[in-house]
Amino acid sequence: MNLLIRADQLREGRTPFVLATVVRAERPTSAKAGDRALVLPDGTIEGFVGGTCAESTVRLQGLRLLETGESTLLRITPDDEGPDDRPGAEGLLTVANPCLSGGTLEIFLEAMIPAPLVFVYGEAPVARSLPDVARAVGWEGFRAADAQTPIPLDASAVVVASHGRDEAEILTAAVKARIPYIALVASRKRAAAVLAELELSDTEKATIHAPAGLDIGARTAPEIALSVLAEIISKRPRQTAPPPGRVMLPLLEKPSAVQIAKDPVCNMDVAVVPDALHYQHEGTVYYFCGTGCRRAFADAPARYL
Repeated sequence: MNLLIRADQLREGRTPFVLATVVRAERPTSAKAGDRALVLPDGTIEGFVGGTCAESTVRLQGLRLLETGESTLLRITPDDEGPDDRPGAEGLLTVANPCLSGGTLEIFLEAMIPAPLVFVYGEAPVARSLPDVARAVGWEGFRAADAQTPIPLDASAVVVASHGRDEAEILTAAVKARIPYIALVASRKRAAAVLAELELSDTEKATIHAPAGLDIGARTAPEIALSVLAEIISKRPRQTAPPPGRVMLPLLEKPSAVQIAKDPVCNMDVAVVPDALHYQHEGTVYYFCGTGCRRAFADAPARYL
């Protein structure tokens, strides 16, 4: 129950994570059906789904799922059985881990990615309508009244509908933050004037949709908000996990692909994260799937190099 409470806290804080649940455990194994763990964006694992070898595989596959937003059934077995061609095997990922104690684990990995966030600045009627329209399609909408509210790093869209207030400052910050969709609600003439004043390159200005929205003949504020959301959806910003925690401006770079190292003892893929088991030898850091492999390497590095 404590783990599920922790999962709720992560959802409320818009922190992505993977919920790993053991659905089948074949002895000998230390895990049992119903055991759970959370995989966080920094590679930290909270909870229990098996020993260090199984945990290493769950960490790596969990981090990969945080990049795609998908879920899968993970089968960890000590034998290299090759591709799983059983009926209904679609959506099942089989990983051979020779370091397991002999049992087989099947763990459902469910990626919990926050709903795409539309961040709106302004007091105009369109600004007030847009969060409601976003929520109606399952997105998250948030409206900030002034430019002092920082842009969340995981925002999928920033829309400025402030009628001339702090527009240049907000648009510039959104461009520098590399927000997937940036827009200004204004007439075509005023939008061109605002863009001309921005201290940005032509390439950077081209990332701003001004005026905002698709041409659907919108007239009322809710209709204009719908046209803006339609344009956001048409661009389909890819929702991925931001760096650990809810980072605000000043912004960091977006996360890159999971870094992977080879365990020199068993040749397993290992995610390079702070919590990963590692050992330094002659100035080089080596990563391991479990304590057994690390101990074997430490005892005789030359055997594996």
